[in-house]
Amino acid sequence: MSLATALLTPADCALLLIDQQAGLAFGVGSIDRQVLLNNTVALARTAAVFGLPVVASTSASKVYSGPLMPAIHAAIPDVQPIERRNMNVWEDASAQAAVVATGRKRLLISGLLSEACVTFCALSALADGYDVLVVADACGGLTATSHELALRRLEAAGVKLTSWIQVLLELQRDWTRHETYDGARAIVESYGGGYGIGLAYARDMIHPV
Repeated sequence: MSLATALLTPADCALLLIDQQAGLAFGVGSIDRQVLLNNTVALARTAAVFGLPVVASTSASKVYSGPLMPAIHAAIPDVQPIERRNMNVWEDASAQAAVVATGRKRLLISGLLSEACVTFCALSALADGYDVLVVADACGGLTATSHELALRRLEAAGVKLTSWIQVLLELQRDWTRHETYDGARAIVESYGGGYGIGLAYARDMIHPV
């Protein structure tokens, strides 16, 4: 089975967060900004629970965009964002080197904005032989239409699209995997909507006889 068709495992993935900064989030119109932030925090916490290497890169943090959003940084406190000028992370030597240094060939990408920094990096990493998955609900575009068109372009090129909850469930796969059970369940309960409510209910109200 090729890497491109195999299910995700904690041993083969790295997470790249691109420009998850408030100044850029202000311009997002493709998704409710609070939902976008919650999805990205859930994804970052998922990476932490499963031990995925995380690379974060920011741009114009001192003059416009601001730092990595605090709620995201709190989920991955040991990750120091790499500042760059180029819109394409893959064309920044330090940021690309940090991704390469993870030793992982499957790259999960979450970022702003879908039409530019996410698209450019995903296509470039794909061209360099990476299996690239864009976590679409942890990315934001200027409009719903431009976000959708960016995703369609990526998918046509061979980039895979996924969601933060699919990433978490694919990494966990078996709720008897006790080493990640508590962490994964806590993320779903906090950010998983009705599914999370159901898990919390099951924990608190349903008891074996």
